[in-house]
Amino acid sequence: MTAGTTAETAAVDEPRARRLRGLVRSGSGIAGLVLIAVPAVLAALSFLGLLPYDPVAQDPPARLLGPSGEHLLGTDQFGRDVFSRVAAGVAASALISVVAVAFAAVLGTAGGLVAGFYRGAADGVIGGVTNVLFAFPPLLLALSLVSVFDRNWFTVAVAIAIVYVPIFIRVTRGPVLSLREIEYVKAATSTGQSRGMIMLRHVLPNITSIIIVQVALSLSWAVLTEASLSFLGLGTPPPAPSLGSMIFEARTLVQIAPWTMIAPGVVVVLLVAGLNLLGDGLRDTFDPRNRGKR
Repeated sequence: MTAGTTAETAAVDEPRARRLRGLVRSGSGIAGLVLIAVPAVLAALSFLGLLPYDPVAQDPPARLLGPSGEHLLGTDQFGRDVFSRVAAGVAASALISVVAVAFAAVLGTAGGLVAGFYRGAADGVIGGVTNVLFAFPPLLLALSLVSVFDRNWFTVAVAIAIVYVPIFIRVTRGPVLSLREIEYVKAATSTGQSRGMIMLRHVLPNITSIIIVQVALSLSWAVLTEASLSFLGLGTPPPAPSLGSMIFEARTLVQIAPWTMIAPGVVVVLLVAGLNLLGDGLRDTFDPRNRGKR
């Protein structure tokens, strides 16, 4: 490797290192990472098949046992291990939320880029669709979409994605309107580069930080939306465990077996609060006004 190549690599890595240091020094970012650590470990155990019990296996003689060495978080009314069900529920929520936000980020960012860069008719059409979607409360829109399709984890993810696409369009469009007037973008246009190439090479990299922050915040909302849908009976179909459905089933057991509600409820709070705090930390890290403080 030549000295020039080494210098170029260092120049590229330096902003990344600065941002990482900024996130580490951010109280919100660290608190968010700490809060989501436990749900992340639980989801990993489920994905790796390391759960102590089958999450859907019933054992009537062991019903409503309290937390113990054999069942860390006790059992539910069917004798199912609550720890294993919570871990599997976190994994399901994580899968649905990640897929939903990924779809929303890709479609919404593309829509915002086209609307902001081309303006005119494209901006009018995309803006009209965005306004229509924003006219519905997010949970009501998700409920309507889920009820139309066959209920499985993928349709739930698609419904949540459609709800959050307009948010990414709005978040992306504004900065693109400003960036298209910057001199280097105009210079690229004058040299004959295609609009698609200009958007990918000159505009998109400059809004990546905004998208990253929005992804973190949208993940927390997606987790809450998925849990709400499951609580209302329109999420992941049984017998597959879901945090929302576990809370719904435990509502009649809270007096005699509070652990059946506390465990999934605490995990939902950790996930939503942790992702929100992480989003705040990322926003502080990428904010240019804070760079001189780090």
